Amino acid sequence: MPEVTKTLELRLVDPNAHKERKLCETREAYQQALQAAFDADCTTQSATNDIVVEYDLSGYAKNALKQYVPQLCGGSYDTDELHDDHPVKFTNEGVQLDHKPQNSLEWYIKIPHHDDYHLWIPAHANPDQRDWLEAVYAGDVEMGESRLLERDGTWYLHITATRDVEEQSATSANERTPPDSSGEPCLVGLDRTPIGVDIGEASLVTVCHRDESGSPVRPKLWANDGKTVRRLRKTYFTAKRRLQRRGSERIAESYGESLWNRIDHVVHRVTREVVEYAESVENPVLVLEDLTYIRENMDYGAYMNRRLHGWGFAKLHAQIRYKAAEKGIPVETVNPRNTSKECHACGKVGSRPRQATFRCSNDDCWVTEYQADVNGAMNIADRYRSGESHRQSDRTSRQKAGDDDSATDGASLTGPQDSHADAEPQQVTHGTNAS
Repeated sequence: MPEVTKTLELRLVDPNAHKERKLCETREAYQQALQAAFDADCTTQSATNDIVVEYDLSGYAKNALKQYVPQLCGGSYDTDELHDDHPVKFTNEGVQLDHKPQNSLEWYIKIPHHDDYHLWIPAHANPDQRDWLEAVYAGDVEMGESRLLERDGTWYLHITATRDVEEQSATSANERTPPDSSGEPCLVGLDRTPIGVDIGEASLVTVCHRDESGSPVRPKLWANDGKTVRRLRKTYFTAKRRLQRRGSERIAESYGESLWNRIDHVVHRVTREVVEYAESVENPVLVLEDLTYIRENMDYGAYMNRRLHGWGFAKLHAQIRYKAAEKGIPVETVNPRNTSKECHACGKVGSRPRQATFRCSNDDCWVTEYQADVNGAMNIADRYRSGESHRQSDRTSRQKAGDDDSATDGASLTGPQDSHADAEPQQVTHGTNAS
């Protein structure tokens, strides 16, 4: 399977004075370490380490220097003087992405400052690279070296990413026209078939679409996978509390990582099967609920809110979107308001006596009781059919940026916070020589 490598560009959004100062300190320390190692003509990683180890940099920057300086001194850099515009480089473990699609600023980047301090800064991404970023966030793209640089007073982060791509068959290619102005591939002379995708607490994912007569067709539920994820999450939180009470933080983190890896495996498989379902439908469009609204409308009490907010909507959405993009299947979003409460047949608001059961309140409707998740998926698909859709790439800022000194720097909802230490000790990823 061929590989494609691309450089992803993110623009850091107006770092506040504190973060601006830290970014400048990182750049200055990096430039000084680079110049010192270059002046010492370090042609090996060991020699470079002896120089850069003294500088106040993260191990990720030091390891990048250990790889970079020997290349410069070994003949690939044909000048005796070092330019001062070299970007700060980090090895692939250093930079971390977080995705908050419910916020006005969706992307956040963890940038290492030094070994015990990291900055979370919101960023604007190139919309044409959204699928790549979502694949990086989901862990399905190999992330390489990152470069931090400043241009005309604006900070940027460039991330090298590599992914496997399937070769498109000639038949598949001939069926499609070039992308339209929105970047989506167009199919000639065919109407889209909307497939509603309902993500929930009972069934992890439910998909369904209508036939030409309007009847629901081939509903598919991943209910057992929902049970598996709930069980693993409950196990994780229960075990974490017990281990923390005993002071076993390291064991709690290690145990938690194993459980989350199992959850990620389930999510990857289910989202792949969702896209395979869409491929079996003529001219499909996958319709998701817009995360902008889905969390704002949640108010089920503290216990259920904690469960639902931690369910992983963003990761499920991201994986469906980028896997669909790989197959040339468009994805649209709609407002989720009342999709779980309205009857897909008559539109009246009903009730849910049980988690998996919808009951219509209209005595004249043929629907009495219906599978609740399928009912929701049908309503989601119908929102698109009625013209109520919001293309992801056209999303605009929905709330005015604030001016606080938090990690979100103006994002409308909570973003990740700066920290003085990662969950795992730095020595794990720095290597033996980057002390």
